[in-house]
Amino acid sequence: MSMRQVFAWVVAFIVALYLARQVRKPNKWIGRPFLWLMNRSHSTLTDWGLQYVAIRKDFRILDIGCGGGRTIQKLAAIATEGFVCGVDYASGSVAVSRSKNAQLIKNGSVEVHHASVSQLPFPDSSFDLATAVETQYYWPDLVNDMKEVRRVLKSGGRLVVIAETYRGGRLDNVKGPAMRLLKSADLSASDHRQLFLLAGYDDVQIIEEKNRGWICATGRKPITAG
Repeated sequence: MSMRQVFAWVVAFIVALYLARQVRKPNKWIGRPFLWLMNRSHSTLTDWGLQYVAIRKDFRILDIGCGGGRTIQKLAAIATEGFVCGVDYASGSVAVSRSKNAQLIKNGSVEVHHASVSQLPFPDSSFDLATAVETQYYWPDLVNDMKEVRRVLKSGGRLVVIAETYRGGRLDNVKGPAMRLLKSADLSASDHRQLFLLAGYDDVQIIEEKNRGWICATGRKPITAG
């Protein structure tokens, strides 16, 4: 292999790593196209997953890893008398989410915060529902992060995790290598169930859309008396 070919491979590898980082944590400028694409590509997946949780119009909802803000928009259209709060650890995602939901933010029905799932800036028992669409792969400490989400849920509140690939799913052979490049968690359906249980949730449900390779996992914060 010539030096020119070696150089070309090195450059291609560096570019691939950079683009992978943008998928995982988009910045304000280069990451914007990825966020727009995510809004489009994840829309049908999100609609499919949300059908497995009951959402009242007065719910307070937390969307974790809000990305480009499309899920916030969908949730606000359902919880018309409630409140939706998005959080993301990427500055680019926060900027795009705020732009996409500018009118809802102005109306006071939506907020978007720059924050990590590992340290959510909310009091205990703040939300009726938490959603995580195509983001749980990247959480740094899955069990403790799931416990942190449980902390901010009300008694009986639910967390729903929606993903377009999982270990053992139909598209795992195709998408698995890319997810490993992104250093993401590689969970099977049974792993998802065990994770919810380890983090202290009950009434855990796992739904697989096997033809598309999708998964939806939900769990409830145990109901306490009083």
